Amino acid sequence: MRRSRLRHLGLAGLLVLGSLTAVGTLPASAADAPTTHSPSSSAEQPASAGLLDAMQRDFGLTRAEAEDRLAAEREATGIEPAARRAAGKAFGGSWFDADAGRLTVAVTPDAAPSTLRAVRATGAQVRTVEHSAQQLDAAKARVDRLDAPAGVSSWRADRATNKVVVDVVAGERADNDVQSFLKQARETAPVTVRTVPSAPQTFAAGTVGGDPYYTGNVRCSIGFSVHGGFVTAGHCGRAGAGVSGWDRSYIGTFQGSSFPDNDYAWVSVGSGWWTVPVVLGWGTVSDQLVRGSNVAPVGSSICRSGSTTHWHCGTVLAHNETVNYSDGSVVHQLTKTSVCAEGGDSGGSFISGDQAQGVTSGGWGNCSSGGETWFQPVNEILNRYGLTLHTA
Repeated sequence: MRRSRLRHLGLAGLLVLGSLTAVGTLPASAADAPTTHSPSSSAEQPASAGLLDAMQRDFGLTRAEAEDRLAAEREATGIEPAARRAAGKAFGGSWFDADAGRLTVAVTPDAAPSTLRAVRATGAQVRTVEHSAQQLDAAKARVDRLDAPAGVSSWRADRATNKVVVDVVAGERADNDVQSFLKQARETAPVTVRTVPSAPQTFAAGTVGGDPYYTGNVRCSIGFSVHGGFVTAGHCGRAGAGVSGWDRSYIGTFQGSSFPDNDYAWVSVGSGWWTVPVVLGWGTVSDQLVRGSNVAPVGSSICRSGSTTHWHCGTVLAHNETVNYSDGSVVHQLTKTSVCAEGGDSGGSFISGDQAQGVTSGGWGNCSSGGETWFQPVNEILNRYGLTLHTA
């Protein structure tokens, strides 16, 4: 039965543990760990027709524009480490500029001419900012120590604005507790305030159909295959909890889980189930091979696979954002995206090209009207548990 089901999914009889991507619903306090666990061969792998179709649909691009953007993003991802080293202590952050098709590196005014030349020599364009990345991160860490009310959605060190951006739920900005939080935040950091439509929430769902995994009455989605199991969101289950697959047969057990503060977990796999380095395309795109985990810069395109809303794409909006979920759970060091998600998508895969990025944590909105979703970076999960990503 399992094998015929997998043929139906177009996986040639292989269970994709790490491709049953559901949108994660818990925030993760994943540390920014840019370690690459597998070399990327993206530049040698042409984008699938399905991926290009999805980018044309979600970004309003022509096919040629989608191909050019993917190539530019691969180049930006590749040069970012060297550009960061070249900037040294003057480094103020980096992001992918979709309009220019290049990596932008921010530097402080005290950067020497030789430093600017070294950064430009990597192929990046340069922007001068007031605060270094280290100073901005320290300012954001001070805001992390404040007690956030429910009307404050999230906050992050935004490299492009060179400020700590605080998102406040629409209609709550005049709230006394929100005003008090903003006053304290402005006293400790260079702050700018943005309004969002609604408070973020996790995306776990009750037991329903689809291609999920189950733990108790909770349905979530598999993130990425690792040797010995798969990674997913921590809010989906606690260590020791048993896990069953889409057909309700036993898969394995949560070996580690952290939530709140972080939002990550890993599940061991056995009982006739095995792992492959694939993310499901759900018929929208072809199933995507995973070849590494190089971190996509802010501004890059990114796609998500989940058992409820399947395949959707958007843009990386910010790294290292602290999220204050509507149930009071605070999670640190999440990555924000413009990709939509809904209940049951928790734990699912975020992927950029063929590079694993993270597992879905939570967000606001839906895939009818749009929204924003956060993910726990995958490299932190791998480092935390000593796991190795299963790659093609």
